Order: sequence, then structure tokens, then C-alpha cells
Amino acid sequence: MKKILNSPDTFVRDTMEGIEAAYGDRVGLLDGDFRVLMSRYPAPEGKVGVVTAGGSGHLPLFLGYVGQGMLDGCAVGEVFASPAAEKMADMIRACDRGAGVLCLYGNYNGDIFNFRMACEDVEFDDIETRQLLGRDDVASSPKERADKRRGVAGLVYAFKIAGAAAEKMMTLDEVTAVTARALDNIRTMGVALSPCIVPKVGEPTFTIEDGQIEIGMGIHGEAGIEVRPMMTADEIARLILETIEADLPLAGGDEVSVMINGLGGTPLEEQLIVYRSVHALLAERGVTVVMPHVGEFATSMEMAGLSVSVFKLDAELKELLRAPATTPFYTNANK
Repeated sequence: MKKILNSPDTFVRDTMEGIEAAYGDRVGLLDGDFRVLMSRYPAPEGKVGVVTAGGSGHLPLFLGYVGQGMLDGCAVGEVFASPAAEKMADMIRACDRGAGVLCLYGNYNGDIFNFRMACEDVEFDDIETRQLLGRDDVASSPKERADKRRGVAGLVYAFKIAGAAAEKMMTLDEVTAVTARALDNIRTMGVALSPCIVPKVGEPTFTIEDGQIEIGMGIHGEAGIEVRPMMTADEIARLILETIEADLPLAGGDEVSVMINGLGGTPLEEQLIVYRSVHALLAERGVTVVMPHVGEFATSMEMAGLSVSVFKLDAELKELLRAPATTPFYTNANK
């Protein structure tokens, strides 16, 4: 393992303190606790809180979306591990402004178990909560078992919709409903060219032979649906889009947002080449792309590869997607 760090044992703490040192005017640690990052942007009483939690190692997910117009708080665990329920509960309490809190997170057992405990805990403080899970990874389970799918890069779109709805002072039920509709219309699929190394483990999470590509892997190094000989960017784009469209049908006149997400070790040039292919394929179908996202949004340490997310829009979702948002890692100037 060759990484720029001080110690595997202080990796998360050092990262969190680095975020606060760099962006302390916008975000900060909750009472100095490096497990919970909070927005410093002003928010009115009566605004619904929107929070998330998950393992470290995925920047900008989850921490990078704490700010104005997106998340109010984020709790983090060790690399690829859920934070404790106690930390989640502390975060929920700090983000409640009297209108309740939406907990929006990925479909992972540790996060589900701990968030449920945290929400039960804050009930004693008369804090109303709702929970929604991202399940956008089409490769992780077939359509008839979609409830088992993993939440991956598509969560970023859900954070954006929920945050914009909360900024409009919608009620907790209204924020939950529109975010649920967004989640129902987001699909993602990824490919990997190399594994990653968890600092405390010190060796790769899986192996990929030279000249091969892993299709449909997870962002923690979970196995994909198959391994193929290396493909061109056009072939990757076509395979992913066809798989997504089989699950989320698109037709002429539809509007979508597309996210090409680098997993940590893929140059932006390569991401743009794939976006070029996806854009052309959608144009052939008469589908219009709104607000494309190209870059690193949900990484897996230094893994090489990328994912493609498609977010099918209606008028309200499009408006909320375009609403302004500002965080240290995401800025949308009302495009």
C-alpha cells in the first residue's frame, strides 16, 4: 500500500479535520466530533432537516453535499463502514428546526439498522423523522427484487431534490414524497478497471486481470455481474444505457439528467468521452439531457472506473434540480 496519510488509524479523523480547516466557513464538526459534519449556512426555523450517513472513502459522497440547498448534516464511519446510531441521533437532533428530519441514505444493512435505532432514539425528544433509501444500482439486483439494490451515485440527485424541496419550506411529508418520486426515477450502473485499497486493510479489495473490465461492481468493491475483455468507451456507454433503459424506459420527448461519475482514479477526459457516447445515444432516441453532471461525485478511494446515472425528470423534479445549491464540493448556480 502506498498512500499519502499519517496513519490508517487516523485516516478518517485527519480527513474530517482537513475538511473543517479548508471549508470551516461553510461546514463544521458537531461540537468538535469528527464523526458528524454540519452545515454552517443559516436556515430558518420550520425548515425540514435533510441528513445522511455512511462510510468514509467515497468523497464527495456523503460529506461533500453538506451545505445550502442540499444536506444539513452527515455522520460518517470508518472506511466503507456505517457510523454508530448514537452519532446519527446526535446529528438528527442538531438538524431539527421544529419541522422534522428526513434521513436519506443508501441501502446498506449497517446504515439501515443504525438509522432505525437513531430515529427511535430521537422520538423521545419529540422529533419526527422519515427514512428513504437509495436503491439506484441496477446491476446489484434484478427488477423484481429492486428493494435489494444498492444505493450508489444516484443518491447525489436525491440529496439535491430533497434539499431544494426543504429550502422551499415544504412539509416533512411533502419533502419525503417528492424525494421518493425522484428515487423511483434514478438508475445507475458502473464498471471498474482496478480495485481500491482500504487503509486499515492495506491490500486490494478484489482483483481484475490485465485486459479485463468488471461490469456492475459496487462502490465498496462488491462483485459485479460479469467480467469482460476491455471495452471501448462507446461499448461501455451502450451496454450501461441499454441495461438502464431495460429498467427505466425512455421515449422521445423525455428529459433526463445524466451523471458520469468517476470512481476515484479515472481521468476527466475519459469520463467526457463516455458522456459524449451517452449523449449521442440519447439524442438518437429523442431524449434531452438537462444539467449533465460529469466528474467525481461518489468515489471508491482510488478505484479506476466510472458509473453512469440517469435521472428521468418531470416538471417539478426539473425545477428542484435546477434550484441553487452551494456546498464545498457541489455548486449549482440555478442553471
